[in-house]
Amino acid sequence: MAESDIRLAWRLFNLNWVPIAAMSGVLLLAVLFGGFSLEPVAFGVMSGMAGEFALMVYLYVWARGSAADPKLMFSLGAIAQLLLIIVIMGPLTYVALTLNAPLQDHTFLAIDRAIGLDPLLLINFVNDHAWLMTTLTTGYGFIKWFLLAVPIILAVTQRLVRLQMFVAAFSFALAITLVISALVPAIGTFYGLNISPADFPSLNTQVYAAQLRDILAVRSGVLRHLELFKLAGVVSFPSFHAASAVLYLWALWPVRGIGKVAAAINILMIASTPVVGAHYVIDVFGGVLLAVTCIAAAKYVAAFVSSRTATAEVGFVPARPIEADAR
Repeated sequence: MAESDIRLAWRLFNLNWVPIAAMSGVLLLAVLFGGFSLEPVAFGVMSGMAGEFALMVYLYVWARGSAADPKLMFSLGAIAQLLLIIVIMGPLTYVALTLNAPLQDHTFLAIDRAIGLDPLLLINFVNDHAWLMTTLTTGYGFIKWFLLAVPIILAVTQRLVRLQMFVAAFSFALAITLVISALVPAIGTFYGLNISPADFPSLNTQVYAAQLRDILAVRSGVLRHLELFKLAGVVSFPSFHAASAVLYLWALWPVRGIGKVAAAINILMIASTPVVGAHYVIDVFGGVLLAVTCIAAAKYVAAFVSSRTATAEVGFVPARPIEADAR
């Protein structure tokens, strides 16, 4: 990677704080004026950890200057930003439900059936193949592991600009998901089909049960105190699980020896979303389209900043050239 690429990555890293700050402001307003409260210990610890990581990055760059290791600073910085994004956006998905827009379950179900992908067919098929449910449940849970893996892998393999574009696309996708889900909320396939999860003993319906409980509680005004580690996935359309899978796949695809493995795992995550997450198929399509759009937006931002980076002064100069970034 050339010196100019490290400078570009640093400018993008600093720019990525802008949407994070905006999200923080919205959450603060929800707490001050929206009647919401946050359980202080978990929220404080996770926010404090992210803030400490970010502070370490800036102090490290300030102290080491040209000797700063880009792999260390950018991996730690991206983890800090991604952690803050999750900590902030989790509660905001609950805040979005207070808009109390009409539920769109029947609309999404009608769309699924119109394209020939009735969720009931998927539910019945997986229920008849218990081993498949186990596989899909495993795939669904990978969403959290890639949040740590992507910053480390991209930093170690010196794809620093790509890492900053991933963080930007991830924050864009979550922000857009928040807005859309507030306007067209839904609970999930079991609710739309008017069937009981108890009738499908082979299915793992814990995710659906949690989202049903919390969505109804927030919309009725009962739930206003949010505990970070007990938050459920309350977003139906677009599926952020599907969006995350596409973002992870894109981020790691150029990494030799890892890209194809990551692609297989994230395709499994997408496949798991309709059943494990009780999502409509249209939710998955929406999530995929959202991710593609946000990747394009992140690339545009990077190109825009790049055109103004050549003569910009930044806080450090790399000690030595490193390999070219495969963007």
